[in-house]
Amino acid sequence: QVDMVEFGGGLVQAGDSLRLSCVYSGRIFSSHVMGWFRQAPGKEREFVAATRWSDSRTYYSDSVKGRFTISKEKAKNTVFLQMNSLKPEDTAIYYCGKANGYDTDPRSYRDWGQGTQVTVSS
Repeated sequence: QVDMVEFGGGLVQAGDSLRLSCVYSGRIFSSHVMGWFRQAPGKEREFVAATRWSDSRTYYSDSVKGRFTISKEKAKNTVFLQMNSLKPEDTAIYYCGKANGYDTDPRSYRDWGQGTQVTVSS
């Protein structure tokens, strides 16, 4: 059994920053992509950011581009999401998943964790 654990969420005010972490206990191959998604109440899970495990390529949704940064520490099988200039509309549960290639569709990802709650007050 492999586990994906996300943590680092919290309650912050608009304009604040948070850094989320995602630790994966399984193997990550160079062909894999690690992605961050979020799901707000009553909404579908949506793509936030992704990074290729093999190189420095990163991808962002338009709603977070310029504010969020995805990074990784390969030796620790850990992916980070630095979130700056947070807005109330960023409020959601944030999840991390692994895919065989870059995709913004959450159905391409697996090994989801329990997620971490991010709440941004206005």
